[in-house]
Amino acid sequence: MGKKFIDVGQELPPKIRARHAIHEVRPVTIKENFASGNRSCIGCAEVLAVRLTCKALGDNVIIAMATGCMEIVSSQLPYTSWEVPWIHTLFENTAAVASGIEAGLKAMMRKGRIPVQETKVVAMAGDGGTADIGLQALSGALERGHNFLYICFDNEAYMNTGIQRSSATPYGASTTTSPAGKVSIGQITWKKDMPAIVAAHNIPYIATACPSYPFDLMDKVSKAAAVKGPAYVHILSVCPVGWRSPSELSVRIGRLAVETGIFPLYEIENGKYKMSLDLPKLKPVYDYMRLQGRFRHLSEDTIKQIQQRVAEEYQKLVAKAEG
Repeated sequence: MGKKFIDVGQELPPKIRARHAIHEVRPVTIKENFASGNRSCIGCAEVLAVRLTCKALGDNVIIAMATGCMEIVSSQLPYTSWEVPWIHTLFENTAAVASGIEAGLKAMMRKGRIPVQETKVVAMAGDGGTADIGLQALSGALERGHNFLYICFDNEAYMNTGIQRSSATPYGASTTTSPAGKVSIGQITWKKDMPAIVAAHNIPYIATACPSYPFDLMDKVSKAAAVKGPAYVHILSVCPVGWRSPSELSVRIGRLAVETGIFPLYEIENGKYKMSLDLPKLKPVYDYMRLQGRFRHLSEDTIKQIQQRVAEEYQKLVAKAEG
């Protein structure tokens, strides 16, 4: 304990820069389709992720968004932050609404009511609206094969309603509904592996991303938007309020989540795994956890247990990419 902070604000690895530079399927625009002046918290990495996502998506898009932090901060009447068509849905039916939009566009084009065009339908929801409440609708949409992109902005709890635990909350984290105390370490289950659940539906493209690696994120959103059929991108979004972390460290904490192996960056294209970063040696999970109040109560033994689990899961993922 008591280690010094490590500066992780270095440039993106050449591998990622090169991948983004040669990607020409759906080029990133400099236009901001998610306007500034929204009500997001200081240091919110999720709003940064949404901004980068919208830059990658461009203008020809229709977005369906679940209730959650980003809906709250971006759409309070009489103002909106959205420069593209945007529909507010419920927690549980975002994928269903996106499916209906996609089917409706196809029908209108088939009947000649609108020109034949490549308008991308995008569903956006948080971890609660994806891994918990919205899982049934998402699974159904993936099974039906709708041509849409689903993006989960994962801040690892129900943040906009009071920092309640979700199935994406990591083991040991303290939340308002899984509080740490004398009889509990906090969250007692391991984080649900949503990309693996989505992969079981055999869709063309799945990826993980983090706004701390902005070009990697935009590259993956751009690739996902170009896919014919369902695509899924899972984005880790640091929440200073819920994670009890300094607002100025959000980008750094996101990098540490990747560099420790807690949140690996990878893609699954037509069933084939590919790691986005070559990390021959992972940093200790303690480097990541010590910057967050939600883990401050954990004992050294518990941190060792988490370290072992992270190392094992990361090696399994690497084996899939090498296999």
